[in-house]
Amino acid sequence: MNTLQRTGKEITPIYHRHVDTVYKVCYMLLRKTHDAEEATQTVFLKLMQSETRFRDTEHEKAWLIVTAKNHCKNMLGHWWRRLLVTMEEVDQRKLSRNDQHDETLEEVLSLPEKYRMPLYLFYYEGYATKEIAKLLSIKEATVRTRLHMGRKLLKLQIGGESDE
Repeated sequence: MNTLQRTGKEITPIYHRHVDTVYKVCYMLLRKTHDAEEATQTVFLKLMQSETRFRDTEHEKAWLIVTAKNHCKNMLGHWWRRLLVTMEEVDQRKLSRNDQHDETLEEVLSLPEKYRMPLYLFYYEGYATKEIAKLLSIKEATVRTRLHMGRKLLKLQIGGESDE
C-alpha cells in the first residue's frame, strides 16, 4: 500500500477547487454516475499518494485531468467491465454534482467520445487548443478538427443548420 504524501489539510482546498472538473471528465468517459464518483475518489487518492509538487493551480488542474482520463481509460479497458450487462440508470444524464442543469452540456455528452472531451475542455474549462492537445496526447490540428466537427454536430443536434 502506498503511503500518503499529502495530508487532508493539504488536499481539502485542491479537492474543492477541482472536484467538479475531475467528476465531469470521469463522467464523460465512463457515462455512469456511480463509476464517475468512484473514479473521482480514486483520482484524489492518487493525488494524496503522489509526490508531485505543482507550480500553480493550472498545473494542479492539468495533472488531475490527465490522471482522471488515464484512470477512466484503464477502467474502461478492464476485462470485467466489458462483461457487464448494464441497466439504464435513472439519472444517467446527470453530469453536475449539484442541482444546476445545463442542456447544452447534455447535448455535448451525447456526441461521440472523440468530440466530447475537446469541446468540454475548450468551452467549459477554458483550455486552449494547444493545452488540450497536450492533455489528450493528440496533435493540435486534431483538436481543432474535432472542435470544428463537434460544433457542427452540436449545431445539428440542437436544431440549427450546418454552415456547409
